[in-house]
Amino acid sequence: MAKVKKAPRPKAQAPKGFRDYFGVEVTERNEMLQKIAGVYHRYGFDALESSAVETVEALGKFLPDVDRPNEGVFAWQEDETADWLALRYDLTAPLARVYAENRNELPTPYRRYAMGPVWRNEKPGPGRFRQFYQCDADTVGAPSVAADAEICAMLSDTLEVVGIERGDYIVRVNNRKVLNGVMEVCGIAGEDKSAERGIVLRAIDKLDRLGADGVRALLGEGRKDESGDFTKGAGLSAEQAEIVMGFMSAKRDSGAVTAARLSELVKGSEVGETGVQELLTIAELLEAQGYGSDRIEIDPSIVRGLGYYTGPVYEAELTFEIKDEKGRPRNFGSVAGGGRYDDLVKRFTGQEVPATGVSIGVDRLLAALRMKGRVESHSAGPVVVTVMDKDRMSDYQAMVVELRNAGIRAEVYLGNPKNFGNQLKYADKRNSPIAIIEGGEEKENGIIQIKDLILGAKIAESATREEWQDRPSQYEVPRSELIAKVREILESQA
Repeated sequence: MAKVKKAPRPKAQAPKGFRDYFGVEVTERNEMLQKIAGVYHRYGFDALESSAVETVEALGKFLPDVDRPNEGVFAWQEDETADWLALRYDLTAPLARVYAENRNELPTPYRRYAMGPVWRNEKPGPGRFRQFYQCDADTVGAPSVAADAEICAMLSDTLEVVGIERGDYIVRVNNRKVLNGVMEVCGIAGEDKSAERGIVLRAIDKLDRLGADGVRALLGEGRKDESGDFTKGAGLSAEQAEIVMGFMSAKRDSGAVTAARLSELVKGSEVGETGVQELLTIAELLEAQGYGSDRIEIDPSIVRGLGYYTGPVYEAELTFEIKDEKGRPRNFGSVAGGGRYDDLVKRFTGQEVPATGVSIGVDRLLAALRMKGRVESHSAGPVVVTVMDKDRMSDYQAMVVELRNAGIRAEVYLGNPKNFGNQLKYADKRNSPIAIIEGGEEKENGIIQIKDLILGAKIAESATREEWQDRPSQYEVPRSELIAKVREILESQA
């Protein structure tokens, strides 16, 4: 008789590009998001939870490509006649669909914030996951750049509320229309020049890495890197390249002076001059509200998403130093960005609907807060009531109820109570601050033992014998004083 081949056991590991988040990590993230939501709420934004699944057609960025319309997203088709569906890749595309679908019932402007996971079907790498959290706030239906200025002010307030001190961040603002004006003045604004514009945009974005000389080379004939690889340039003349270089170096000490310099560069371009005026208005509005250049500044070097945004763009950068994987100092970098996208809702309605918004990289911001020691997480585990006699479980459960009713996080040990040492090991793994002990003798005498696990660990690490005797970590108190003593110990640990 042939042996039945056993099915292989599944591997107990998360799929590539995904990870699990445990207690403290989830708590820290939730506490940070609550603070962010508090700022958004004060600014008058309403919460929105949209579907995690959208049609590929509604997502828009990833349209059907022959028979594989899921480039960049996780997509599937329930049958050959059904729409392709996909997990959302950001929170903005779903907002456009929600607004278009409900625009007759929603107020105009519509101000919403959203927080949740998004999914991207792209190659994972160190610190780059296929599922991650985003935290967005958007205003739909407001054409005035006052809405953009408000988003920038709110972003500044948000960073400070979660624990990034003033001086450790800067919100930089630019405008797509200004860059369009620069392209127009350079003579590369037409449809037939789209390839050259793409090279110019990518070159500008590499300024920090390549420096001015490297960017200038890419604007011209091209650049050969250290390995000998050659990257073809945009083919601009020296005069054209200098206009672009002047744009990137146009930042001055104040928004007004920066705008004046930009105005010189785009002179003769209507769209460019409109963009400069919008930047000047944003600077004036922010200054009137008390947001100086130490918090928000006009910076032409910000070129994020310029193929997507239609007007002002902004980026929040953390300016304090960290060490990279090779121990070299560098700035932490960007944690949030956004801008004006007046064409997104138009895909559904056929009419242009102005919109502007910002997205915060939750994991990056949380990592920055940890580096700065600004994460205020209640990471302590529950008070653990140990089980000395399994036949008296009702007594221990009554004790836990008393603690919980007093607002104290607590649990009864529900493993095998035979080995008391294992119960304390469990409490240690749970990062429990206190263990409660009541054996038969304590029960008869109306007392309990309360063990300060945090102090006990500290004493075990460093105390002398005399200090051990002077600083007991276990207390014997009447049963009636359970709550009072537990609170006293918890306050001493805070």
